[in-house]
Amino acid sequence: MSGTSAVLSTLPLPPADRAAYWHALVSGTFVPLDVTLHAPTPPAGTITSRRLGPLQVSEVEAGPQTVSRSPRRIAQGGAEFLTVTLQQRGTARLTQDGRQALVRPGGFTCSDAGRPYEREQPEDFRFTTFRIPKECLGVREGELRAVTGTLFHGGSGTAALIAAFLGRLAGQAADLDPATGHQLGLTAADLLAILVRERRGELVPQAPEAARGMLARVKEYVLHHLDDPSLTPARIAAAHHVSVRYLHLLFRAEGTSVGRWMLAERLARCRRELSRPPGNARAVSAVAQRWGFVNPSHFSRSFRAAYGMSPREWQAEARLPEGRARSAHG
Repeated sequence: MSGTSAVLSTLPLPPADRAAYWHALVSGTFVPLDVTLHAPTPPAGTITSRRLGPLQVSEVEAGPQTVSRSPRRIAQGGAEFLTVTLQQRGTARLTQDGRQALVRPGGFTCSDAGRPYEREQPEDFRFTTFRIPKECLGVREGELRAVTGTLFHGGSGTAALIAAFLGRLAGQAADLDPATGHQLGLTAADLLAILVRERRGELVPQAPEAARGMLARVKEYVLHHLDDPSLTPARIAAAHHVSVRYLHLLFRAEGTSVGRWMLAERLARCRRELSRPPGNARAVSAVAQRWGFVNPSHFSRSFRAAYGMSPREWQAEARLPEGRARSAHG
């Protein structure tokens, strides 16, 4: 449903009829919940939802209320979901697993639909929720208790990265094609898994296992655009809705950098093209330009540093029978 919005609202109803219908909308959109409206005359409430792969993104705007997830409601279904709520207007108080978080605009919370919780909105509010199956996170059920009933500030660290990513994702969800939306939904799951492991003290910065899926998607994107000389870390990061700093951390986990990895991949493709038989050979300069090198001197220096000879020397050796055999297996 990427790019398609489902808009549900109580606006057409008279105020006296809004409470029951709003309860049905909330429970039908998210998970079965008890809903108590606090205003004597309930203002209109609106829910706008989109799906990005496994991720459901919903913007909710309504008046003062409290929603709760009781054991009775849990038994009615939905226990498989984790919901991240990014507060945009008004304050909220989330209680779960013996903890209570007071949330203001810019902060976010996580609630596990498999256990009881309560969220109180004492004033008019707007927030965006991101509901995802817990199995997509790749963490154990008990590990989620590290993030429930806890306030995450959007000011710094991993929480800031996640808040920025989710905020931008929600803002652009309507314009995403289904394949891109699915990919970015999985990226959101990767980031949330990192948050869980970080809160449990299990995330090893040198080997962020939960980020491997994101790294694979970044590499796929880079390889698809490898011939573009304007490809930069900033552009790569923007295409995946992450910061340049986080992009560098992903590659650092493999002992390299974005730039070194891109250079190695470009050089490998140049080497293969320069190994072609004479009838199919291209000029060295044409091969370099084909794979994003705009400076011939830089290309020559980089090639020699990687393979111990100049591009022309490599091409000449590859045309010899023994050189060709060596290059084919090298």
